[in-house]
Amino acid sequence: MSAGRIVIAHLSDLHFGAFADLAQIEALETFIPTIGLDAAVISGDLSQRARHGEFQAAHAFVNRIKPHAPVVVVPGNHDIEWWKSPLDLLGERGKYRKYSRYFRELRPVVEIPGAVFAGALSSYGVAFGSLTWNIRDLAVKGHLPASETDRVTGIFAKAPPAVAKVLVFHHNVLPGALSRRMGLARWRSTHRRLLATRADVILCGHDHQEGAGQIGGALPVSTSGTHSARVRGKRPSVFNLVTIEPSAVHIQHFRWQPATREFQPSDTYSFARAGPPKVAVSVAGGDQGL
Repeated sequence: MSAGRIVIAHLSDLHFGAFADLAQIEALETFIPTIGLDAAVISGDLSQRARHGEFQAAHAFVNRIKPHAPVVVVPGNHDIEWWKSPLDLLGERGKYRKYSRYFRELRPVVEIPGAVFAGALSSYGVAFGSLTWNIRDLAVKGHLPASETDRVTGIFAKAPPAVAKVLVFHHNVLPGALSRRMGLARWRSTHRRLLATRADVILCGHDHQEGAGQIGGALPVSTSGTHSARVRGKRPSVFNLVTIEPSAVHIQHFRWQPATREFQPSDTYSFARAGPPKVAVSVAGGDQGL
């Protein structure tokens, strides 16, 4: 880390199990230590079916990254056993028990010199907050209750002004370029609350296609792709390198090259870092979910 500069590898949707691309996983294990990271983030869906063997493989992967940088992990919709408590009728704890055995915190908070990472829980399975009229959204759509954004707002409010404030959760908050779908239910009100957290950048996944954009012209969003066979439009898999500087946030895509079995730097997007929201929330696409 150079003065005032934070570098983050942002991965998502590894899907250990039937769909994980092991060539990519091995390449990540080799490549990530060479980047000079301050932190690595995995924004959910470490597993495919929330099975012990899948979590064990994901846990081993995380442990191979940890000697090189702190790792922040949050659960995705594939990581919870929602059928054990649909609509939370049997309480919340049971459906996260297996995930929590391997990754202790559902809402991790990690501080490093120059940055604070706040993990938020957007994955609840079949839950009242995530329900929509679209049957395809069942157990797929996520939501961020006010209690989550309020908690994150409090965490960031306690951090010094110059510290980079990074918000991490699973579901995409901007529509996918190909899917045109939002990952979160009730996204309009959620966007307003996300702007109020005063985060410098949001790191999310879920859509299986990379993206970089802003909420309300003020809050940068990094959407990482997937390292599995389930990519959108048969496009190359992508992870994002997020660099936070005092005045800007840069999001660079690293694309998988199957022929050479390596990741190569690709598109880079830069956004001003900063200050209170200046415009109203306006996002293309309907309020429909994944």
